[in-house]
Amino acid sequence: LAEESPDSAYHSNGSSLEEEAERMEDEEQERLLSYWQNVGRGHQVDVPRDMAEPIQQLTRNNSPQERQTIPFTLIQRKEKLGDLLYEKRQYGKAKWACIKMKEKQYEQSICLGFMKLMRYICEQNSSGLYLGITIPIVTIVHTNESQSEMTQSVTVAYYLPEVLQDEPPHPFDSDIIIEEWPSTIVYSRSFRGITNEDSIMREINLLAAILESPELCLQDTFIIAGYTNPAAANRHNEIWFLQRP
Repeated sequence: LAEESPDSAYHSNGSSLEEEAERMEDEEQERLLSYWQNVGRGHQVDVPRDMAEPIQQLTRNNSPQERQTIPFTLIQRKEKLGDLLYEKRQYGKAKWACIKMKEKQYEQSICLGFMKLMRYICEQNSSGLYLGITIPIVTIVHTNESQSEMTQSVTVAYYLPEVLQDEPPHPFDSDIIIEEWPSTIVYSRSFRGITNEDSIMREINLLAAILESPELCLQDTFIIAGYTNPAAANRHNEIWFLQRP
């Protein structure tokens, strides 16, 4: 029998290692997709198969050191007996990728909106590059005049990283619009857990009761800032009141 040369052994071994790595990658992609599909079902949302790659990319790049926090200037911290009640902050003028959603339930709107933004972040844009995670992802919500209930229309928005602010990559999805938001003063209060119509209305009423002058803020437009993805059980969120221009 002819002896196998070290070179050919290397090639056969190399290709089997590549195949093994590819198989493990495929398995991980399937596991992540299956997890998100289960979460989606809980929110009455279908997670399609073409989300497998964006989910994997986002998961891989979602370590705390990879995330860029939206910059702001802290103006005031209001505390009571050592507990933080709220913060007053100023956010500068900036460009955001925004998508308007109008599903029956708030949870459906944020999940579907977040998935569309994930595709944009994960290479489905004119640069063909992974854009990077910025936190928080925010959702603009509206209430009726008496602040007793939310309207169905929400806007899910992603802050473009600093290096892309001057020339944001163009989204392939025509539903995603790049908007420039003016400099804004917000009053922010932290809360944990799921976000739905009930929990958001509760947080709006809580912050309105704590603020000295809630009438200085918009009365029908609020922001939910999410620091953890919609799949997380114990999410870290904030409610933001927007000071009138």
